[in-house]
Order: sequence, then structure tokens, then C-alpha cells
Amino acid sequence: MLDKTRIGMTLPLFSRTAEAGQLRFFAKATGETNAIYFDEATARAAGHPGLPLPPTFLLSLEITRPSSEWRREIGMDPARVLHGEQSFTYHRTAYAGDELCFESRIADIYDKKDGALDFLVRETRVTNQRGEHVADLRSVTVQRNR
Repeated sequence: MLDKTRIGMTLPLFSRTAEAGQLRFFAKATGETNAIYFDEATARAAGHPGLPLPPTFLLSLEITRPSSEWRREIGMDPARVLHGEQSFTYHRTAYAGDELCFESRIADIYDKKDGALDFLVRETRVTNQRGEHVADLRSVTVQRNR
């Protein structure tokens, strides 16, 4: 069972640089065909200052969060966890070379099926190196308890 007293808990801040090679690899792996995600000259011709992050790439950066201590603190068992849902609200485009800061908090913990399933809702605000609001991420993690 997840510890509901941890609702509102903030997770340690962390930052990651969006590297061009990772962006290209991710775009290819997800079937992206738009050349702005692969070729800097094409991206600039389209009005971008560099390679833009492909859609949903922020999740691949967020999952590199260095510490999983917070998961243990709330009672999460990695062997019983499923990724339930993910949503993105974009406020501005991020680009290769941007240093992105992830500020996360546990927004909710609730259960269903008489406690057989716990749901953890995490909200993350992403800003760039200039402090500009890039996106909001919302994820739901499901833990099976029985």
C-alpha cells in the first residue's frame, strides 16, 4: 500500500541536457519522419534555432531521475508497478542543448478495487535554462497490491 500521507511531497529537483544525438535516436525510434528532428539546417529553415525536442521526449529525460529513494519512502514496490497514464501540456518548444529542470510533486495517491490497486499521480513542471516554462507532465503509476 502506498503511503497517502506523502500526497504533496516534492521530489528533488534535477536537470538534464537535451542532447542532439538522443533527440535523433528518439525521433527515429518513435517513427518520426519530419526532417526538423534530424537535420539542423532543415530545423533552422523552418524557423527553429536548432533541433526541437520530438513529442514526448521529455518523458525519456524524466525517467533518468537519479534517485529512486522517494519510491521506497512511499512504499512503492518496483516489481508490482505499471505505467498507467502519461499526459503532456506544452508551453514552449525546447531544443537540443537546452538544460531542462524537472520539478515534481506527488499530486495524489488513491486506491481502487478495495485496495487491490494503488494509483500515484505525479505532476512535473519543466523549465529551461532561462527559467521559461516548457511543459507540464502528468503521470499515473499503478501498483498491484494483491
